[in-house]
Amino acid sequence: MAHVAGALRQASPQPRRPVLALFKQIRAAWRLLRTILHFFRGCAIVAIRFPRWNEAQQLAAKQRWSIQLLTCLGVTPVLHGEVVRGGALIVANHISWLDIFVINALRPCTFVCKDDVKDWPLVGWLVANTDTIFIQRGNRAAARRTAESMVEHLQAGVSIVVFPEGTTTNGTHMLPFRPALLQSAVDAAVPVAPVAIRYRDPQHPISPAPAYDGDISLWQCMRAITLADGLVAEAWVLPAIDSQSERAHLAAHAKHEIATQLGVPHHAPASAQG
Repeated sequence: MAHVAGALRQASPQPRRPVLALFKQIRAAWRLLRTILHFFRGCAIVAIRFPRWNEAQQLAAKQRWSIQLLTCLGVTPVLHGEVVRGGALIVANHISWLDIFVINALRPCTFVCKDDVKDWPLVGWLVANTDTIFIQRGNRAAARRTAESMVEHLQAGVSIVVFPEGTTTNGTHMLPFRPALLQSAVDAAVPVAPVAIRYRDPQHPISPAPAYDGDISLWQCMRAITLADGLVAEAWVLPAIDSQSERAHLAAHAKHEIATQLGVPHHAPASAQG
């Protein structure tokens, strides 16, 4: 009997694996359903109530909705520090589409995004209708209008977020910061506020789940996030940088501060650059 009991104890963990896998699939499906419903709710709020609210109410709603979105996805935000008050150009490393909502949970802001974000289902419409500035590639006149709009917003005391890498990474390294995106801070004479973002889980100091990198689709990325266990989104607001310097220096300084905080290489490996 003792041998039989011992054999049963050794075999007992095995049947649990399919059960755990099934539980994770069900949990992921529930998180996805909640997230989709939350996006529809956000679209309804923006379409019906948002235009009637004052600026303070709109910002509070963006922050509250972003925190709720992270909860729906099973992501715990851990936020460190506060963005300097008044107009500031926030520059952050870029890992995921989630970055927008992590920063909005920290402080609701105006974002500068690529024009193709408007084509994303639900997310695109929501972002396009909540005071987002879009960049059109290959159009100098549009780029000039974007730059002018950024300066106007900053001078009016609005905080704007840019991702100067220009694309996402998997979080293990950083790409060069494009100085042109920091010119608006120089022109508006407002500080640059670096924000470092990292995603982790109990198994990974840098979680691969939220990385919207390479050939992965938005749906695949969302599914990876909802399947993750104990996913944490961390954001650090680093000391503001005076914008009186030349923009290339600002870009290099901001990138150095973020990379140092995250403890990641300041230069991408050859495989990531190619």
